[in-house]
Amino acid sequence: MSGEKQVQIIMVSAAFQGHLNPKLNFAKRLVLKGARVTLISTDEARDGLIKSNALTRLNSDPNIQLEFFSDGLSLDFDRSKDAKSFMGTLETEGAKNLSNLITLLSRDRKYSCMIVTAFLPWASEIAVAHSIPCAMLFFQASALYSIYYSFANKMFSPNFENPDETVEIPGLPEFQVRDLPTFILPSCPRYHSKLVWDTFRFLVNMKWVLGVSVYEFEEDIVNSMASLAPILPIGPVVSPFLLGEKESDDLKVDLWNAEDSCLEWLDKKLPSSVIYVAFGSLLVLSQKEMDNIAMALKNSNRAFLWVIRPTKNGGQLPSGFLEETEGRGQVVSWCPQEKVLAHPAVACFVSHCGWNSTLEELVAGVPVIGRPNWSDQPTNAKLVADIFKNGVKMRLEEDGIVSREEVERCITEVMEGPKADYMKKRALELKATAKKALADGGSSDRNINQFLSEIVQQFTST
Repeated sequence: MSGEKQVQIIMVSAAFQGHLNPKLNFAKRLVLKGARVTLISTDEARDGLIKSNALTRLNSDPNIQLEFFSDGLSLDFDRSKDAKSFMGTLETEGAKNLSNLITLLSRDRKYSCMIVTAFLPWASEIAVAHSIPCAMLFFQASALYSIYYSFANKMFSPNFENPDETVEIPGLPEFQVRDLPTFILPSCPRYHSKLVWDTFRFLVNMKWVLGVSVYEFEEDIVNSMASLAPILPIGPVVSPFLLGEKESDDLKVDLWNAEDSCLEWLDKKLPSSVIYVAFGSLLVLSQKEMDNIAMALKNSNRAFLWVIRPTKNGGQLPSGFLEETEGRGQVVSWCPQEKVLAHPAVACFVSHCGWNSTLEELVAGVPVIGRPNWSDQPTNAKLVADIFKNGVKMRLEEDGIVSREEVERCITEVMEGPKADYMKKRALELKATAKKALADGGSSDRNINQFLSEIVQQFTST
């Protein structure tokens, strides 16, 4: 893009750490290619960044500008408790405020593209109203894009009453109903399933659909969508640190304070000796499941690092557990996950299989034990076990929790079972593939160049 007028891109993100960081990581890629990015989120995000002392650091790059708008609710409104009201107000009052902000920003520059997400598909209407070409950044695996598209277009109609029923979707292996994302299940709250329908209802406004996965990870899936609704993989959208590139700690959103002491603890452990356990920021374990996992870790006689978010209604560690595992166990409330996954002491990752975490473990080359819960997690766990083949998926009991015996079985299988060496080898192959995709001339690098080239062509022709 040298010699061209600098391309101006707007990114619109929800105020979730798991949304902001992928957008920010993609923004860094675009800046390296010569673009300038305005990242827009809600006042809730600004409030969290101020409280975590991150806002000033994030403003350090002159080519990435942060802007905020009101979602129509006060900052003390509990959005997680009343998600239905929050999402409805965001789409009405928030949309007006976002449009007004873009009008104000457009006085100083002409934007060449606006990138929205599947969680804010209605924002594409604002792009159309402002005559800004629109792209969607799809935050989940390309497999999810294919499943949602196929379901929205009635290309399959499963019997949701039978979790063992086989579902056939082009480009995907044999799936069962239990492997489908929860957002298409009848039991899903309507305001969640609405996101799926709206994503494809507003697809007509999208000139590009960009995927945060890697083409080589899901080649058959991406190819199967080419004649239907093409998706252009530009991932892995992870921190440059995981890719072995120079990382600026100033350009990362962290709404919680990570406990870096766990890295010093890992430094004292042998290579490939530690089980890392983290279920993200939303999954709340019952007391029974907390007890089961704790007992399995204790019985493993292996070192472990366990991230447990403080909750009001979740399970607590069993009495005496910390004392009984002292020296080989470390429990923290939050950690710098990318640095933990990249640490040579980590042998495997017991994960909820959220897509951000899945991408991070793929790039880090760490085998996985999946304990999915909701949204895209059941599908991601299926991908890990049957497509990526770098891990295993836990089997849940009828009450929806995992037993002690199942946790122990999975730990043994990944750490020392007959397929353990293959899973570790496979994880390292995927790591190399991910790095190659974003290197000069790699599949994602080419796709990013294509995306920017088409923006420039469209911008210069208007």
